[in-house]
Amino acid sequence: MTEKIAVLGAGSWGSTLATVLIENGHNVELYTNVQAQADELNEQHTNEHYMPGFKYPESLHTTTDLEAAVKDASAILFVVPTKVIRLVAGQLKEVLQKTGQKPLIIHASKGLEINTHKRISQIIMEELTTECARGMVVLSGPSHAEEVARKDITLITAASKNLADAEYVQDLFSNNYLRIYTNDDVIGVETGAAFKNVIAIGAGALHGLGYGDDAKAALMTRGLAEIARLGMSFGAKPLTFMGLSGVGDLIVTCTSVHSRNWRCGDALGQGKPLDQVIKDMGMVIEGINTCEAAYQLAQQEHIDMPITTAIYNVLFKNADIRSEIAQLMGRDSKSELIGHAKEN
Repeated sequence: MTEKIAVLGAGSWGSTLATVLIENGHNVELYTNVQAQADELNEQHTNEHYMPGFKYPESLHTTTDLEAAVKDASAILFVVPTKVIRLVAGQLKEVLQKTGQKPLIIHASKGLEINTHKRISQIIMEELTTECARGMVVLSGPSHAEEVARKDITLITAASKNLADAEYVQDLFSNNYLRIYTNDDVIGVETGAAFKNVIAIGAGALHGLGYGDDAKAALMTRGLAEIARLGMSFGAKPLTFMGLSGVGDLIVTCTSVHSRNWRCGDALGQGKPLDQVIKDMGMVIEGINTCEAAYQLAQQEHIDMPITTAIYNVLFKNADIRSEIAQLMGRDSKSELIGHAKEN
């Protein structure tokens, strides 16, 4: 069955997911607030800043008119940076109140809101409320836009408290190269999606410093323990962190040059200052703001997160990376298996 889907956000992941939906036979309106980007996508069928060399389907229409984008859409997919989620959700609410629509909301963004520490689904539903949205589904997992665009095999998760909504999204996106699994643990899926970006900055830094696979494996394993510990303290299910949105997303983000967070850490490890790294990237590095939120949450909830703290010190206190590594290695010896969620 053909559906109309509105995709909000024309970055690499948003434009790629829009392409998947078109190839699956759906009608798609892609929204951006940048007119030059909309013109390029509509006229040249390219998005060179985000996806250099990739050609988009001619049937993909991009607009800067939010109302036109979402008109008659049965589902609306958010793929915008975390820092503007609340703003865009507020703008969307005004449109939906005007049109009387009540679509399913999907989001494929990854992060936490600074200061409030809220997950993306919480932010969106706080703005839209059930008055303007019939449900919420989180789409997340180990995926690089560049690889999905060239039809590499990719598996991700559709998470919702409502199984029927998750299955609807599963049907929307599934094809012979993109496989979707359902999950009802929204907290766990969003926690894994957000915090893996922090650990990826650390993994990149190790590479930039010249460390090898042993160090990377140690960081990823203990980093996953921190992610799970924090997520479980808010009600996430432990097994979720062993799935696609947990260890799967952590692996792909910590081991690939496609990851902006990994590239950020790699540059920091080579001695480049953070402001220069951000300028050179030219795109949002979600792990930076998420690290601040994670550190604040850990302090607030009294959860021991030494790796996150070390990365926070490097990003926000200009700490020396090698000194932070030395402090991590010099911590008191302890058992790997400790049951209490707030202990390390």
